[in-house]
Amino acid sequence: MAARAGLPIVAIVGRPNVGKSTLFNRIVGERAAIVEDRARTTRDRLYGETDWNARRFMVVDTGGLEVDPSDPIEARVQDQARIAIAEADVIVFVVEAISGLTPADQEAAEVLRRASAPVLVAVNKSDNDRRELEAAEFYALGWEHTYPIAAIHGRGVADLLDEIVLALPPESEAELARKQREAEADAFSRDVEAGRLEAYVVGEDEDEETAGVSGLGSLDGSGDEPAFDEATEDVVDEAAKRWDAMIASESEDESPAIAFVGRPNVGKSSLLNALLKQDRMIVSDVPGTTRDAIDTTLPWGRTEIVLIDTAGIKRRGRVAGGPAAERYSTLRSFRAISRADVAVLLVDGVDGLTAQDAHIAGFVVEEGRGLVVAVNKWDAVEEKTGSTFDQYVEWIRHEAPFLDFAPVVSISAKTGQRVERVLELAVDVWAERRRRISTGALNRLVGDAAARQEPPMVKGRRPKLFYATQVGVAPPTFVFFARDAGSVHFSYRRYLENRLREEFGFLGTPIRLIFRERATVREPRRARRATARPTKRESRPAIAPKKGRGPAKRAAR
Repeated sequence: MAARAGLPIVAIVGRPNVGKSTLFNRIVGERAAIVEDRARTTRDRLYGETDWNARRFMVVDTGGLEVDPSDPIEARVQDQARIAIAEADVIVFVVEAISGLTPADQEAAEVLRRASAPVLVAVNKSDNDRRELEAAEFYALGWEHTYPIAAIHGRGVADLLDEIVLALPPESEAELARKQREAEADAFSRDVEAGRLEAYVVGEDEDEETAGVSGLGSLDGSGDEPAFDEATEDVVDEAAKRWDAMIASESEDESPAIAFVGRPNVGKSSLLNALLKQDRMIVSDVPGTTRDAIDTTLPWGRTEIVLIDTAGIKRRGRVAGGPAAERYSTLRSFRAISRADVAVLLVDGVDGLTAQDAHIAGFVVEEGRGLVVAVNKWDAVEEKTGSTFDQYVEWIRHEAPFLDFAPVVSISAKTGQRVERVLELAVDVWAERRRRISTGALNRLVGDAAARQEPPMVKGRRPKLFYATQVGVAPPTFVFFARDAGSVHFSYRRYLENRLREEFGFLGTPIRLIFRERATVREPRRARRATARPTKRESRPAIAPKKGRGPAKRAAR
């Protein structure tokens, strides 16, 4: 999650390997931070949003506090931790009951005494009564109260959260306005549930994708099927607008999310720092510096966007045989793609597009996310000419033809060259993912496409398109009702997709095309005439009984 403007911040700090990330995950209610039984796993600041006792606030996980680290990367970790301390409204100082008070705890305490925010001492791993008594040792640090907790089990965490909420500053105007919006939304939901407001309901004979669609006809008006008319277009468009409005109202508070993805050491963190114009992420020439998926907000026009920096995604074989932290980092990178709106795939300009880059891009397309390809380290590309970039783009299109819809831009995160262009393209792609085409315009285009090129025949039968409608956005999804829908060839699907992009754009976003069989409505058979031929039994001639035989003759005897 990303920090929202106006929310107070609670920073979790302490020496390495005392359980800060475990406490962070417990408070935010999900495994957002990587937890491993090894010191110095966390490096960058990781934000998460939570609420307690009707108060919402941000929680920040930090790396372990050390006074004089020898490793250059760990020195940057200390800078990140000190930034979190400076911006915090409340500080939770985590220590450990098992090892007791250590010199490293005392050194961290000296750093925290200079902080302006109130400090709460949380003695972690106090998972029994004996260790809770031993936690009294930490009163020697000089703070008035200590709070024994066991973050992995949740013991004592609720009491700690009570004290955190009490120590927070009064609610700001932004918080009060947010609460008012949430209260109005809850009241609206209750009115809908109680039946006081009419919600849009799909009919029993319809599904969500074809709600309001009736009288589906052939695109060219031929055949016995009724042709598409303007009344049906109005119904479908109105249903689509109400559906989109409902989705928009549910995600009103959600900012566009843009994830930076790619192989290790291609410059994802450097690009984020260049956009923010500050050292938000730790940058190093050592691959694998970033481990968590870090969310950061950036003002953009009258709104804000969420930038997600991810760990480098290695090949599957290397991840499986590597440390657990690398496996968790890779999983979080893929999850970041799944929750993002647009992914910016960074490609090393010196190495060019690799098989692993294409694999990552394929996952983005499968997830239906928007895509921008950024060729980084453009300043390191030697002997550039006016056509060098065009050659790069042609090369990418040739190596990964399924990415022909994605815009490509050359940048240098190190020098700041064209880094703003990346965000401009990503926001444009975000808008394209939400583009809706009117049903009339869509069917006119598909009709022209079918007239220009009919679907190829399959096993002696030619599929026939009757009707098309857009049933969703993000990504744009279209349903085509057809005869022999399962026989529409992949090449023809590609042809229709290209025609949609030529006419309506859809820059950088995948398009979903769904083909469904349309049931043919047949007229009831006419009743046969009453003068039908007799049945087989009725058509047989009557056989007269012989004389002297039959019931009448026997009765006369």
